[in-house]
Amino acid sequence: MQQKSRSMVRRKRKNTVPVLITGMLVIIFLVIVGAIAVSALSWVRGMLARPGIASGLPASSGPSENVKYQFGQVLPTWTGTKRVTVLLLGIDERSQETGPFRTDTMMLLTLDPTTKMAGVLSIPRDLWVPIPGYGEGRINTAHFLGDLYKHTGGGPMLARETVEYNLGVPIDFHVRLNFQAFVSLVNMIGGVDIYVEKEIYDPTYPDYAYGYDPLYIEAGWHHFDGEMALKYARTRHGSSDFDRARRQQQVMSAILEKVTNIGLLPDLAKKAPEIYKMLEASVQTDMALDQMLALANLATEVDRSTIRYGVIDQTCTQQWVTADGAQVLIPLRDRMREVRDYVFAADVLTPAPGQGNTAQSGITPTPEVATISVLNGTARAGLAGMTSDYLKAQGLDVTAVGNADRQDYAQSVVVMNRDKQFTAARIASLLHLPATAVVRGTDSGAAQDITVILGNDYAGPPQD
Repeated sequence: MQQKSRSMVRRKRKNTVPVLITGMLVIIFLVIVGAIAVSALSWVRGMLARPGIASGLPASSGPSENVKYQFGQVLPTWTGTKRVTVLLLGIDERSQETGPFRTDTMMLLTLDPTTKMAGVLSIPRDLWVPIPGYGEGRINTAHFLGDLYKHTGGGPMLARETVEYNLGVPIDFHVRLNFQAFVSLVNMIGGVDIYVEKEIYDPTYPDYAYGYDPLYIEAGWHHFDGEMALKYARTRHGSSDFDRARRQQQVMSAILEKVTNIGLLPDLAKKAPEIYKMLEASVQTDMALDQMLALANLATEVDRSTIRYGVIDQTCTQQWVTADGAQVLIPLRDRMREVRDYVFAADVLTPAPGQGNTAQSGITPTPEVATISVLNGTARAGLAGMTSDYLKAQGLDVTAVGNADRQDYAQSVVVMNRDKQFTAARIASLLHLPATAVVRGTDSGAAQDITVILGNDYAGPPQD
């Protein structure tokens, strides 16, 4: 395809409103709730009868052994065995504007149907990459260019081809949505509980009319409605786009926990027609409804504590200024592949001491030797000692036990002082901590490779 001149696609810069994408977890919620209440309605049955049924799915017009019942309603089951990957695109779309639009947020969500391992990978919008057929540019311009030049499949397809080319992973589906759907969704589920690690003050937080709406959030636990959850995830004051990506993943995890509460779903099911209408108006995807239903069914079988979250951050990129003066991120491809491989691992990687473990995804991890310190960040006496004994019994090398710098940690963290991803993931899994508990430390001179700080969310080591 003929290369397009970058000067042709320059747009007047505006005070953009970043979009929070909760990704496929939003779609999971919408389609599960929609199916519960309205799958028996004739107009939904008509949609299910449309062409586009995924390979291996049961026909939606009749009974099948590959069908699951939830609250008395029928949901198809995903019977394929190949990994499924979805590209999530968040666009800065406002009612007073027309496109084309750039993507403010890009995420890859992946799920292995055999091992039930899932992962989420956030891609920074300033990543400077080849856009197939359009030269080099920020990765967030691929969607804009695809719509502007009427690329086959439009902006979503060019964004998809760009991510596939640069990340080296096949993408099965794409989903594009705007932030109005997110705000409505969070309000519909009654808000989410979020722990804010550090105080946030953003006097120049943008409003919807290109002005300012000053934002202040205290550190600690908060119950956010849709608007506040969006503000928490989109603010960049005093932090980077990498921190924003992590906040987005934190909110994503909180939404998943809320909507998978079995006591909540029946009440939400009553709102299914409204939810379905919102989905139809705010989301564009190449998935058929029966494919979404089956994928949602599959996702309910995933253990949330094993979901792997990754961000292409400062460890995978290098800052650079283009000839036009634009500040962009050059990918360090070896490092970027490491993060990708961690997110896309098909099973929980738990290599025994001195032995490797070949994941079903084809990724062969290098056996790790990692030293560990366990610190008690709570007022519960003996918690670090009991946990240390448990980890040692699992073959891990705990070399230090003690108290943390304070005893009021709300959430536990597994700090990687050095790059020991597989051991850190194993610790989080053994202690039943969410994958988001694993963070990268800043003290490369720390005595131990990994520091585990136990917070009040930690129930204690599993009992035999």
